[in-house]
Amino acid sequence: MTRSVEETLFELLAERGPGKSVSPEEVARAADPEAWHRALGQVRATAIGLARQGRLVILRKGKPQDPDTLKGVYRLRLPEPAAE
Repeated sequence: MTRSVEETLFELLAERGPGKSVSPEEVARAADPEAWHRALGQVRATAIGLARQGRLVILRKGKPQDPDTLKGVYRLRLPEPAAE
């Protein structure tokens, strides 16, 4: 893999701005342009781990998804800041 999936994911999200999301394919293509399809499994595993830590939100149909029951098409975004 050319670049770290986690590093690439957070860079893409920072570029998008607050409240915006990225697809796993975008992350995989940015991390490893030549073998991005093989990187999709690593993107999913990294996303699940980060979501369990509360550092990432996995979205399915625009709503937060439990990382332990993730199925199907999903997107990734940063958690929203806690309201005070």
